[in-house]
Amino acid sequence: MSNDSEIENEKWPAHVQKQWEEWSDKNPKSSFEHVDTDELKKVLIEDLTYASNMDVKEYTLYQKWCEVQEKFPTKINNTLWGDEEKVLVDEEQGKYINIAKNNIWIPESPDDFMNLRPIMEYTDDSGETFTTGLDGSLVKNDKKRTKDLPVLWNTTRTFISTMKNNSNIGRNLNFMVKDDVTGKYLGVICISSDFLDLTPRDKFIGWEREKKTQGGMINHTAIGSSIVPLQPLGYNYMGGKLLALMCLSDTVQRLWKEKYGDVLAGVTTTSLYGNTKSGGLSQYDGLEYWSKMGFSSGSVAFEPRKSTLAMVWNWLKENHTEKYFEWWEAKNDKGLPFKRDHKNRSLHFAYPKLGIPKEITRTDHQRGIYFSPLYNNTNEFLRGEITEDQLVKSFDTSEEALSNIWKTKYAKGRIRQLQKKNNVSYETLFYDDLVYLTWEETKSKYLTQVGR
Repeated sequence: MSNDSEIENEKWPAHVQKQWEEWSDKNPKSSFEHVDTDELKKVLIEDLTYASNMDVKEYTLYQKWCEVQEKFPTKINNTLWGDEEKVLVDEEQGKYINIAKNNIWIPESPDDFMNLRPIMEYTDDSGETFTTGLDGSLVKNDKKRTKDLPVLWNTTRTFISTMKNNSNIGRNLNFMVKDDVTGKYLGVICISSDFLDLTPRDKFIGWEREKKTQGGMINHTAIGSSIVPLQPLGYNYMGGKLLALMCLSDTVQRLWKEKYGDVLAGVTTTSLYGNTKSGGLSQYDGLEYWSKMGFSSGSVAFEPRKSTLAMVWNWLKENHTEKYFEWWEAKNDKGLPFKRDHKNRSLHFAYPKLGIPKEITRTDHQRGIYFSPLYNNTNEFLRGEITEDQLVKSFDTSEEALSNIWKTKYAKGRIRQLQKKNNVSYETLFYDDLVYLTWEETKSKYLTQVGR
């Protein structure tokens, strides 16, 4: 047993205490990988100093480049002509990259957007997939046909945005949004466990922390953690607004209820840049059914390299075993993580223990916070003042209704404006060449495109 004094085991529920006893018996300290504390501190300071010297755009692109290099490793091959070339270590990854690139919706004429019928293709943890039917029901797909969809979702998400494709622990609903007419893809969405604390949103709802956390009401909201349109839909037709509206759809609400047992009463999201983007605007500003709550407190953590993070987790496991168990191993009575946000909890705990200077761990970068109540009395429900059967729906959340709002209110005006200026784009902005580029080459080529 650890002599870690930060945890008082009697405060754990009985089922977590039992998990701890079973886990600690199977994982004696002698089996843990040793990490030298001084070496870890040195590597962390090097990583965080390098990251903290970048502005938000450069750091965003740097994280993307690191992600691609780690997920899509390459090797050097000799060609028949005696030259050297970089190739993917895993040839299967190249297959999925090509599938994603070949299935991007590209209009043949500017008004083709009017013929789109956006539907949501959902993939669950088992690899089974479901598509929204004509009546809004979920139709189970042929598993053989769609067995590759989880990999395709991640491949597409990785290469269509300069934002890192973070994998969230906890609740996740992944969707490929595609056109039911052509079968081509329009973008990707991930609906995840909501942020526990967002002061402007919580003030708007009137949330007391105890009701939100111990009362479990946070489980009745979710966050659009990935809302990324493919190009040229995003640029030419404000495709990001389409996907943000689809986050509110019947399909999302139905699956949240079916999979997790909680009615979805509201959806949160955050913008990439907040006040730092010119004019402070994002794709969510002025968007129907979405309200701007304000800005985050402006404290975003820099992240060390993946190899350094692994050292931190092993150091935590060895030196603060009960903390590690509580954050990384323990499950609640529903089989979900006992504690949310395990990565940030771990780093926030480890940095002062290791003597990492605070000024290199965080940035003052702010993000815009947006919230969409799905019911007229969402706030009353989230405060625990009414029950689920008293909820009154705010608006039509069918995919058809939401996509029609996008077509008439946003896409039509945007494409007409671009036509007048002769500025229509047909670029797909698929960033798969990051697999083969150095960091300096990546920065030179793509820094100006961050956030597009």
